[in-house]
Amino acid sequence: MNEPIICAHQVRHFYKSKAILDLVNLQVPHGAVLGLVGRNGAGKSTLLRSFVGLTVPDSGYCKLGGCLSTELSDEVRERLGYVAQTPDLFDWLTGDEHFERIGRLYAHWEQDRANALAVQLDLPLFTKAKDLSLGDQQKLSVVLAMGHDPDVLILDEPVASLDPLTRRAFMRALFENRDGDRPRTVVISSHLLNDLERVVTHVAFIREGRIQLADEWDALTEHLRLVQVPNTETPCGAVFKSRRHDQGLWLVDTRQAGAPLAGRALNLDDLFLELNA
Repeated sequence: MNEPIICAHQVRHFYKSKAILDLVNLQVPHGAVLGLVGRNGAGKSTLLRSFVGLTVPDSGYCKLGGCLSTELSDEVRERLGYVAQTPDLFDWLTGDEHFERIGRLYAHWEQDRANALAVQLDLPLFTKAKDLSLGDQQKLSVVLAMGHDPDVLILDEPVASLDPLTRRAFMRALFENRDGDRPRTVVISSHLLNDLERVVTHVAFIREGRIQLADEWDALTEHLRLVQVPNTETPCGAVFKSRRHDQGLWLVDTRQAGAPLAGRALNLDDLFLELNA
């Protein structure tokens, strides 16, 4: 259990000579709920696809469950649930027919679990996928990813089209009915930062294919501060210079020796703005 359940090591991926991921290093511990945060085009989807083996890095590697992501064992696949940013469904099948077809692929698929989650998310089961709204297509994708009670969930903007009540039900469903000895590891990208802030244990910020900052969320909340110093100085513990360069504002890690202790704490939305504006 000392090895991270998911990791990226020196991952680079190019598209038309542009680096979509640029030497990305990231580790996700067992049982963590990692929020992957970044602007559109930052590389979030490519990194998540690399975790599950759908995108092959040009250099470096990803591992999941002790396997290279490009060579996942059947045992690891059985423990994995993945939701793509764009629902990947069979247009001509209803939700109920999806359950029947997908359920055959998993030894631990439970129809009762899938049906209960569908009810919880108010998902119509007898409508063809092509006739569902985008929000209901997302719901169906989520239920298909969770019907076999996976130990690892990789979720790419899974709630972008859901209303606030359904998003709340979805967040509850991520952690319900899990044995304490089998904590679920979740990696979720989302622009809905208030929702993320309620559930994450870890956060990773990505910008232009590079990880800007990654840590436990409690540690960032407790120790990261926005401080003002004379414009010519770089304070001890400096992490990042704020977008307001003329005001001498810096993000500072107060755990570093000599770092200024005064300053403003930031929520997830504040931190995203400081790192990406």
